[in-house]
Amino acid sequence: MNKKIKKSIGWLHLWLGLGSGLIVFIVALTGSLLVFEKEIDQFLNPEFYTVNTIGSTKKTLDYCTLVLEKDYSVKKISRISTYNDPMRTIVIVGKNKDKEAQIFSMDPYTGKVLGTVLQKNRFYSIVLSLHRQLLLDDVGEMITGISCLIFVFMLISGLILWWPKKMKNLKQRLTVKWSASFKRVNWDFHSTFGFYSFLVLLIISLTGLTWSFKWFESGMYFLADGAIKKASPKVENPTKIDPKLDQTSFYQNLYRKTDSIFPYKGNIQIRMPSDTINSILVLKEYADISIPNQSSAVYFDKYTSKNIETRPYESFSNGDRVRRLIYPIHTGSIYGYPTKIIAFLVTLFALTLPISGLIIWLGRKK
Repeated sequence: MNKKIKKSIGWLHLWLGLGSGLIVFIVALTGSLLVFEKEIDQFLNPEFYTVNTIGSTKKTLDYCTLVLEKDYSVKKISRISTYNDPMRTIVIVGKNKDKEAQIFSMDPYTGKVLGTVLQKNRFYSIVLSLHRQLLLDDVGEMITGISCLIFVFMLISGLILWWPKKMKNLKQRLTVKWSASFKRVNWDFHSTFGFYSFLVLLIISLTGLTWSFKWFESGMYFLADGAIKKASPKVENPTKIDPKLDQTSFYQNLYRKTDSIFPYKGNIQIRMPSDTINSILVLKEYADISIPNQSSAVYFDKYTSKNIETRPYESFSNGDRVRRLIYPIHTGSIYGYPTKIIAFLVTLFALTLPISGLIIWLGRKK
């Protein structure tokens, strides 16, 4: 490569790295915590996830939501998550009288509330907000998105700068000379392990752009389908009849209909729309497959609970299937613990890159 071009790449690598280093450190640190979110949260809050005794029959979902409305002043249900595992609790998210999202864990056999927390106060909600938005909402999301783009450039430029001029020097670049001076060890650590983690970090960074930029998600759909993402079905001429008029079986009917349409084992999640025209989305995730986040979907009229559209996972477009895989790929959960451990280790290494890079710069400056 031309020396002038390589020098320019090195200059950009240095100053973009110094400018985005703190953001990369925060995002990498919180990302490493999020890899094992389920395991850590279940360990710290077992009452939120499991019941002490398995009963003979389960309470209806409408019974559970009625308990929340009466005893906890819940005004609006946002999401209901049920699980195929008989030991798992029902998790319901609702808006309280102050319009704050509150998470409830309920015993499906007794309808008793086992635990509750404001969504904004949940530890992993704070970690996620810090990871995606730096606790700064839209402004923070833009900052982390731009920093993620910079990090992608840093990875590619770092590989270019690391690549030896002669292949006979490749072996030397692939090892850390631990017996050398601190300055040399730090440089080897930064560059050598940067090479080994390059591909995984690149995949994690690129998939992370999905949550920061709509254009990236649209581009992904266009490459996969030749078209942008299909919008969710809307309710035509909504009657605006409050579904609470049939509060004895409304949510339970949504559950039963979805369960009968897709007779395989799986967890079912009901997502209520926030506006008056979008439909209710009910997802049923496959329980007996190795790759997570593969769900079939049914859309229901918010006011009449009429089935608007049924979408088995097999009918999903290539873009939809890729989009469903983005989350398990990004978090490392796609193949269970082996890929989770890899994701955890490389994200821990990523948070050291700004530090070791800064040390390299300070050493050269002196």
